[in-house]
Amino acid sequence: MSRPQHNIQRLLTANARWAEDVKKAEPGFFEESAKGQNPHTLWIGCADSRVPDAVITGAKPGEIFVHRNIAKYAFFLVQSPRSLTSNHPSQLHLSDDNVLSVLRYAVDFLGVEHVVIVGHTECGGAAACLGAAQNPELQLDSPVTITSLPADSALNRWLAPLTKLVASLKLSSTPREEALPIVVEENVKQQVENLCNTITISDAWTKGTPKGQNVWVHGWVYDIAKGKLKDLNISRGPPERS
Repeated sequence: MSRPQHNIQRLLTANARWAEDVKKAEPGFFEESAKGQNPHTLWIGCADSRVPDAVITGAKPGEIFVHRNIAKYAFFLVQSPRSLTSNHPSQLHLSDDNVLSVLRYAVDFLGVEHVVIVGHTECGGAAACLGAAQNPELQLDSPVTITSLPADSALNRWLAPLTKLVASLKLSSTPREEALPIVVEENVKQQVENLCNTITISDAWTKGTPKGQNVWVHGWVYDIAKGKLKDLNISRGPPERS
């Protein structure tokens, strides 16, 4: 059996063993899971293979609802066409329907109480954006992060907002080992802010949620070299009501 096929077969074999172990330890667990999910947390993180949400938190199936993508974690605010031509303050909307749909479903239909933006150290996407931002030839009106790919490639379009964010941090002369952790944390902070500006979270905090739960937003960074999560202490929740 070739090595690639061996790797796939190993996953299937490990799954079968895991399922049997769970059935012995918790009889009826899978039957209960099949009835529906009731996660307490929505995890919005990076697709990096070294950051498996359930594994590093010790969570069971059904506890964490998950959305993962590359480097940006959530979404970036972009100006609407109307804001570019009006005298009114910039009108902002969030550009990723994928994560917005996940967020709405998690809060309104699943009743999650916590939404966590999770970045991680040694992030390849963040490192690429840092490298592009430190390039003196970078054109901020249309930044190209991965020069080996066409400017209009999906990855370059996806990373462009983060590259612009990194450029705004003025890290051009900062060594990579010092700059990259800053980029990762600032990205998480930006995404937490963006998340709090979504209609879903705004509605939850001002009108309440369909299931009646309070919703909190958190920002964490996972340290790959240590295996530990760091709370950035930027959590936000519903305003206190007198």
